[in-house]
Amino acid sequence: MLASTNIEQSSLWQEALQTWNTGGWAMIAIALTAVAMFGLGLRAWLEVSAFGHGGVKLSELPKWLEQPHLREGRVGDLVSDFAACDSLDAVDTRHASVQASQIRPLERELKLMKVCVSAAPLLGLLGTVTGMLTTFAALSEGSGGDQTMSAIAGGISEALVTTMTGLVIALPGLFFQYVLGRKFAEYRYFLDRLETICRQRLLRRSMVA
Repeated sequence: MLASTNIEQSSLWQEALQTWNTGGWAMIAIALTAVAMFGLGLRAWLEVSAFGHGGVKLSELPKWLEQPHLREGRVGDLVSDFAACDSLDAVDTRHASVQASQIRPLERELKLMKVCVSAAPLLGLLGTVTGMLTTFAALSEGSGGDQTMSAIAGGISEALVTTMTGLVIALPGLFFQYVLGRKFAEYRYFLDRLETICRQRLLRRSMVA
């Protein structure tokens, strides 16, 4: 049983390696794009998730501002920083600081990820073109024998494999980008809402005074 499993795994690795070799140099570019895309996406996901804003209801933010014992984690530290602001200018300065240190770097990572998602199928298409060029070259130079047919089959295989690989990389990347974009938008809205509540809090205090 164990020997049979090992043989099957070895066969799968051989097929994967053969598919990789069939795709040619374009497979290297597609693989690097995939690593960059999912690496950027995973890093951005971890950064957004680390703030823990998802566990805080927006309706509870006023309580967090007034009751320090409710604040927990990184999001609690963020709320404390805003709660310590004693003027509207201080709130604006703090919000701008968070934008510069957290929002803009995440925006850059998302933009780079979007470029990678778009580049994957284009690289697959480039491999398709090179594969078809190989096929046409074999047709024009060959004499119709087995060697010519083998060259034609190799060119067609390269064209199909690179196209398929580019799409296989781009489709889950597109879904990942959509989910990550929504999570980032929620965090951005949380920050904007926190700023608004702090401003309203200071305005109420100034009116009472």
